[in-house]
Amino acid sequence: MVRNILFGVLVVVAAAALLVAAWPQLFGLTDAPIIAQVVSLRGLDVAIALVLAVAFALVAISWRGGRRLLVTLISLLLVFCVASIGLLAMRGVGGGTAQSTTASDVTVLSWNTAGGKPGVTTIASIALAEHADVIALPETTQLTGYDIAKVMKAHGRPMWVYSATHGVVYESHATTLLVSAALGRYTVDTTHGDTSVLSSIIARPDNGTGPTIVAVHAVSPKPHEMLNWRADLKFLSTVCTGSNVIMAGDFNSTLDELDTFAARSGVNFGGCIDSGYAGHTAAIGSWPTELPELLGAQIDHVMFTPAWRVVAMHVIGTEDNAGSDHRPIVATLAPAS
Repeated sequence: MVRNILFGVLVVVAAAALLVAAWPQLFGLTDAPIIAQVVSLRGLDVAIALVLAVAFALVAISWRGGRRLLVTLISLLLVFCVASIGLLAMRGVGGGTAQSTTASDVTVLSWNTAGGKPGVTTIASIALAEHADVIALPETTQLTGYDIAKVMKAHGRPMWVYSATHGVVYESHATTLLVSAALGRYTVDTTHGDTSVLSSIIARPDNGTGPTIVAVHAVSPKPHEMLNWRADLKFLSTVCTGSNVIMAGDFNSTLDELDTFAARSGVNFGGCIDSGYAGHTAAIGSWPTELPELLGAQIDHVMFTPAWRVVAMHVIGTEDNAGSDHRPIVATLAPAS
């Protein structure tokens, strides 16, 4: 009798835990401590579940008395894996063919450089190779931005440089934005507010016709920063709205958390669409570089409002040893009309 009760309790607890890990939205727990971190790494969660399933199977072979419990747990783990893999497949692992670009398209490069560790030459080389028009660089100082701009200009792609930091110039707190001179001059708007701990930049076109460009760095959801993290996402969701906005950077959040702040159906965050989701590459991890791409989390994003559509989006996996724990991401956007 006691054994059956314990069996039932263990199964219910395991099933509940796996359900929350698979779809915390059902319980409104996407921004809860621990759960937010666990759900971000869905690929890694699947790998761990498969390892546990194999381990339980090996134990069940020799432990006849616990076989019924272990088989039940294995079944729950496999259901969790199937559901999680299905969701990741829906979000996309790439493989699509990029469409040809036109002069009106805008290519956006975003890379949290961890204090500029990859170096000016590496960052500029990627920007040039990708023909980037907008470069969002969290954890990058203004001086590094100027040096990158010099390299870009020497190769025929002059850029305006904008940077922000919260008072003290810590490399990890600074955010720098480079915008192609071909898009015109921009002015940084400091009247709308800012993210709480790490700086973000809102740049509006002087001519009033180009897109508002936002370089993002939300604080990470560490236990002592949960309130600031939620506040950052709420603030950024109010900026990512309207008809003509492009937002890029380190959101420290996957679609699971960002969707909570969607203003309506059909968008992923505020009034914006995520280029990874629209480009079917949202399951490829941009962080951390220590994990394979399919086991990591896509917490770096390029977002856009309905004035734009995705031409192509990809995560660059060739710079994992460059010094940053983030991978660069690149999205090419075309006017929706």
